[in-house]
Amino acid sequence: MKLATFRHSGKARIGIVHSGDSRVFDLASAADRAGAPNPAFQSMLDLIDGGDAALDQARRLFDSRSGEADLSRDLAAVELLSPLPEPRQMRDAMSFQKHILQGGRGMEKNAARRKGDMAELARLNALPLGELPEVYRQVPIYYITNRFSVAGTGATVKWPKYSQIMDYELELACITKGRGSDIDAKAAKDHIFGFTIFNDFSARDAQRIEMAGRLGPSKGKSFDGGNVIGPWIVTPDEIGDPYRLAMKARVNGETRCDSTSEGMLFSFEELIAHISRDETLMPGEFIGSGTVGNGCGLELGLFLEHGDTVELEIEKIGVLKNRVERQNT
Repeated sequence: MKLATFRHSGKARIGIVHSGDSRVFDLASAADRAGAPNPAFQSMLDLIDGGDAALDQARRLFDSRSGEADLSRDLAAVELLSPLPEPRQMRDAMSFQKHILQGGRGMEKNAARRKGDMAELARLNALPLGELPEVYRQVPIYYITNRFSVAGTGATVKWPKYSQIMDYELELACITKGRGSDIDAKAAKDHIFGFTIFNDFSARDAQRIEMAGRLGPSKGKSFDGGNVIGPWIVTPDEIGDPYRLAMKARVNGETRCDSTSEGMLFSFEELIAHISRDETLMPGEFIGSGTVGNGCGLELGLFLEHGDTVELEIEKIGVLKNRVERQNT
């Protein structure tokens, strides 16, 4: 199933996306009509907390009542919100080797590009990437970001007034289900509710200062609407192998990244096992993969401008689309 959170007539609701991703089936309305209202259909967190029983009821409702046209709405007629408007926790990892190795050259590439020094840009692009620091293979590296600063597809992202360098990041993400601690990686698949797309918008100038202090990122990542999730959550049965999905990033229609989800240093199952060591993993947590190689402007030395439209696409999930704008100072 593709599960969305949407706003209609001023109220946030959850539903199943269908008909070629053009319509959304209202679960709470369908349950009410069936004479079996379910509190699990009040929000995505409620649905996750409802466990397999709630998902099974959602499937049965859709199978029996999807033909009732007034229980579905055209996606074009509703406002899609983040499918999980307020995750219980947000963690974002660094799982792709190419991104880790290329990221350090981004500012130099950007400076060369702005000066029109194509020879220097070519030199930087030709440099060997070097060896991955061993720490990235020893243990999953992740940070915790602001779970209240979440937006969805279609939202206009206003970059913070303290920043002049705005960037996008193409990431796969999973949403957790079930509470547990010390989860074995072999059992961690049972703690994945579904998968979605993450655009980890970043104020690179602020982030660069913070990271020099060996702590963070903080204001480089945490600003209103900077964590964009969507367009919906797709359950694992529709994804199949999450580590072989095509991933693309486009800015103003121009493809800047054409990659796949292969090659994560640690799988989501291994991330869950690590996170849950002597720590309780909660249902409804968000875990980002980290940026795929070439999946951000930092790696290319090519950052965002006022009015740019960013589209992130992942196979079997969909397209996450946002416009970015500077704020008036």
